[in-house]
Amino acid sequence: MTNSLIQLLVLAAVAVFLILKLRSVLGTRDGFEKPPVPLEDVRARPRREADVAGADGPDRDITDHVTEGSSAAEALAAMKRAEPAFSVNTFLQGARGAYEMILMGFEHGDLDRIRPFLAADVAQSFAAAIEERENRGLSVEANFVGLKEMALHDATFDPATGVGEVTVRFVGELTSIVRDKVGEVVEGRASEVKRQRDVWTFARKMGAADPNWQLVATGD
Repeated sequence: MTNSLIQLLVLAAVAVFLILKLRSVLGTRDGFEKPPVPLEDVRARPRREADVAGADGPDRDITDHVTEGSSAAEALAAMKRAEPAFSVNTFLQGARGAYEMILMGFEHGDLDRIRPFLAADVAQSFAAAIEERENRGLSVEANFVGLKEMALHDATFDPATGVGEVTVRFVGELTSIVRDKVGEVVEGRASEVKRQRDVWTFARKMGAADPNWQLVATGD
């Protein structure tokens, strides 16, 4: 077996390890050929009287995103009772920006910038993955292309603690290449746009002075 073949096998093993590590921390990533369907912007709108919980008719701020009468709808309504200023539309706008910021912070290894928005165990998991990557001499060059899908997946509310949790499903697009310690590309192509699928759960104590939600769980 030649030295060049051995080196190629080692680089391939490193690439496979990194892909599995990224999946365990963030989500799944796939290439695609078809142009994606554009995501309609989630825009906050003035809350009409009929949209407020307790008025005649459903609260459209909730039922636009989850089924009326579902456990998720009841949890969101309870969050609004605990914090009347809470808006699902506004939350999703913030989640959209948070997704790009946190995803790119992880890809670039800039944990300090995103740490305030991560629960302790999520921050620890991110830090371990970044450290493993650095110990192997790997670096990532990534650019966020756009968010093509986003949907509220679930919601829960604990009346005992006042903590609300909202789970959101994201499908983002990004370019990403991984280089080894000598700068050779071991995974990805700069011209290839990949689709990143994630299901993230954000939590916050409703009514608290701190308006920031924290990422408490990741999956795909």
